[in-house]
Formats: sequence, C-alpha cells, structure tokens
Amino acid sequence: MATTVLTFHVQPRASATEIVGWHGDAIKVRVAAPPVDGAANEALTRFIADELDVSCSAVQVIAGGTSRRKRVAIDGVDGGKVLEVLGVG
Repeated sequence: MATTVLTFHVQPRASATEIVGWHGDAIKVRVAAPPVDGAANEALTRFIADELDVSCSAVQVIAGGTSRRKRVAIDGVDGGKVLEVLGVG
C-alpha cells in the first residue's frame, strides 16, 4: 500500500472548500472552516478523503498543524493518482 506525502497551502474561512491550484510548490486549498481548535485541519483532511474516496483515517496532517503550510500523508493512493483526482496533476 502506497503512502503519498504532499504539501498544502491552506486558506481558512473561505466561502467554500476547494482546490485552487498551486501556491509555489504547495497545492493551495481554500477551506470554509476557521483556523480554530483544529477545525481547518479537520476540514482539509475530510475534503481530501472525500475527493480521493478513502477513509478519513487514511489522511493525516503530519507537519504544520498550526501553520497554513501543511504536510499531509495519504495512505493507499499513488501520488500521480492523487494529483490527477485533485485536478492539479
């Protein structure tokens, strides 16, 4: 089973949760949740899991929990497939 690690740039308090494109070397994601009590991290992992059709437990923020720039590990999906499904590949 493959584990893919990607960098995301997260913009909280957006009107909708969506992939915007690239922000330097990171995938830019707008999330509707505020950056309070881990709500933005939870919204990000739930959104990625839904988009990739994997369980929420397969997506985990491994670095940058309190930063806009986050490293996210995704279990069970090939890196190329992740980029393709998220529309940034």
